[in-house]
Amino acid sequence: MSNFNFSSRAVEITVLSGESLQIDRRPIKKNTFVVVRSIGGNDFCSTEIDTNGGSNPKWNQKLVLELPVQAAALTVEVYCKIMTGIRLVGTATVPISDFSGGYLPDNYLHFLSYRLRDEESERNGIINLSVKTKFAAAEVPEYRSCVASSSSSTASVVGVPTSKKYSSGIVTGFPVFGPLLDHNNGII
Repeated sequence: MSNFNFSSRAVEITVLSGESLQIDRRPIKKNTFVVVRSIGGNDFCSTEIDTNGGSNPKWNQKLVLELPVQAAALTVEVYCKIMTGIRLVGTATVPISDFSGGYLPDNYLHFLSYRLRDEESERNGIINLSVKTKFAAAEVPEYRSCVASSSSSTASVVGVPTSKKYSSGIVTGFPVFGPLLDHNNGII
């Protein structure tokens, strides 16, 4: 029998790029990175520093973050390394409901863009991400994983339960109702 881990889920976040990033209302020249945090958990991941992208950096880096089941959102923070230290460029909150739940399967890839807000809550650029819920994070070694190793795995069945009397038990498509056609006489 399989071990199921219902206390957390792994999420694959690809930090794609940023747009129009500024510090003190001036375009950033280089050295930006992103930190993704779990709200309601202690885990976080970070990208490598983009040294060339300026105010429109491109990271295109996959991170795997373990989220507690009760987590309501992720926080995405963009930082810039400057001579005097590290400055926060902006923060965005990503609700879990934007990429998990509803009618789409857990492993569906969502492309998302969010407005960043600086420390004074002023608009300060955009962050572009792709996100999907994954199986156990320990099974994804090719990605930069920010979670502790786990021996448990999760599995899910996607579909709508039906009567076992007339089908195999799962609907994987939904009928679309419209006018019925009789090939001999036209619309019924």
